[in-house]
Amino acid sequence: MSAPRIKAPRGTFDVLGEQTGARAMLESSARAILEGAGYERIETPALEATELFARGVGESTDIVRKEMFTLDDSSGRSLTLRPEGTAPVCRAYVEHGMHKRRQPVKLWYLSSFFRHERAQAGRYRQFWQVGAEALGSEDPVLDAESIVLLAALLSETGVRDVRLRLSSLGSPASRSEYRERLQAHLRAHEASLSPEVRDRIELNPLRAFDSDHPGTKRAMESAPRLLEHLPADDAEHFAQVCELLDVAGVPYEIDPTLVRGLDYYTRTVFEFTSDALGAQSGVGGGGRYDGLIEQLGGPPTAGMGWAAGVERILLAGEGRRAAVRPLDLYVALEEQPREGGGEGDEDSEQGAAVREPGRGPRAARRRAAFGLLGLARSAGLTAQMELAGRSLKGQLGQADALGARYVAIVGDVETVLKDMQGGGQERIATDTVVHAVLRSLRDL
Repeated sequence: MSAPRIKAPRGTFDVLGEQTGARAMLESSARAILEGAGYERIETPALEATELFARGVGESTDIVRKEMFTLDDSSGRSLTLRPEGTAPVCRAYVEHGMHKRRQPVKLWYLSSFFRHERAQAGRYRQFWQVGAEALGSEDPVLDAESIVLLAALLSETGVRDVRLRLSSLGSPASRSEYRERLQAHLRAHEASLSPEVRDRIELNPLRAFDSDHPGTKRAMESAPRLLEHLPADDAEHFAQVCELLDVAGVPYEIDPTLVRGLDYYTRTVFEFTSDALGAQSGVGGGGRYDGLIEQLGGPPTAGMGWAAGVERILLAGEGRRAAVRPLDLYVALEEQPREGGGEGDEDSEQGAAVREPGRGPRAARRRAAFGLLGLARSAGLTAQMELAGRSLKGQLGQADALGARYVAIVGDVETVLKDMQGGGQERIATDTVVHAVLRSLRDL
């Protein structure tokens, strides 16, 4: 009786071979776009101190209150699987003294993250994000550049029906004044609100704009808008961001109801959506977080960044794949001709190989083939070798299925080099095969 099968946990998934091409294309595009703009790669640990997210993301957020995977280690320290990427990058900025470098420091990542939420298409408990963070500048040009870079990535990866929503949350001081106005409005309409929104009037009233509850939506239609209460410097900053996006030719919609689910945002916030995704339309977004570094124990430092869901991009995209380098050479083994079951018979050889591993003509051919494989790869050729004990016919079928340009059929003394596209073949010395393939590929 076989053992019961073990399946991946709910909300997680395996990335299989046929799916890696599109992911490789996305990573290649992200690297080219972001590193071309001066961003350098960073990777942070999957496990971080729970305090990092409680202090940085905000204790009132859904992420911290309901969605984090948290555990205690053997020393009683509370650790959390990272639910987002900005706070860990900021922690690394402080820990490694990056404020001493030339500012802004531009960093990008492509990593896995974890949230305990209801699994559905494009939303998993373990998911991947590509993100970019720029730390150390208040210039609105940085806001616009950041948005333009994500727009370029979504375009390069073929994401369809893209829309950009844009707004400003102002500075913490102006938002605090607005928050009081909004709380007063919510209390006046408390009977119409969903229980969840009522519970968050004191903690996070801005999230009421995200509610799908009918009564809450009606109440929010007449709610005051933060964009209408921005002080002059915040309004000017936002106006410059919009102007720069116009210069870049990136279309956008100003949405005064746009809020982000994390407490650290200030001033510019934005979100890219794709109508191709249906109700769960968010592909990526972010904004400015000028106070986060200071909250984490660092010096006052401005910051701007975004993250985009890899699975969301692939769902909304055209499934573009990275070009796979063709197989230059497949190394096969010649079959020994049968002579009535004598010493040269292949079956006799196999039996002898069992009795004396590594002995006999077949073992010698395998050693020669393995040596040829190494020489081919050292010369820069893509090469594979027969590994499944197939007949010569089966080996040629495998080479054809792999799209091999040439097949080297290694014999006891010489090798047959077969051109799988041209149809010709020649018998040459085994140690000249690599040179012959290189010459032929050069002449194509």
